[in-house]
Amino acid sequence: MGGAGSLSGLLAAANTPTSDSLSAAFLICGADRHVNCVVDGDTFWFQGEKIRVADIDTPELSPPRCEVERIKGEAAKARLLALLNSGKFSLSAGSRDEDKYGRKLRTVTRSGRSLGEELIDERLARRWDGARHPWCD
Repeated sequence: MGGAGSLSGLLAAANTPTSDSLSAAFLICGADRHVNCVVDGDTFWFQGEKIRVADIDTPELSPPRCEVERIKGEAAKARLLALLNSGKFSLSAGSRDEDKYGRKLRTVTRSGRSLGEELIDERLARRWDGARHPWCD
């Protein structure tokens, strides 16, 4: 993916929030689906790039460590899907471009508000502090 109009170029230039101009019809990812789909509560594919929502941590689904984590993880995934499909959004990069898995680290916003913060407010995510914390009691 090269060129000034490519998603990679847009992601690389996304260092500060801009007007909401990105959108797609998102689905749940499947074994062969890696375009405009949601993997879990904090990871999605957008135009061929795997995006990790940078400001949150959600329960694991692959695999969950307990039934409580699975249930909350499925709820977070469904909510992220709904949020991404609710209108135009922006992606902005922080100090790190990618995580150790090669996912693009981006804050996702709509009208200047982090979608991650919405998940936190709904108790489906936690603020990312650099470490994973258990979701099981």
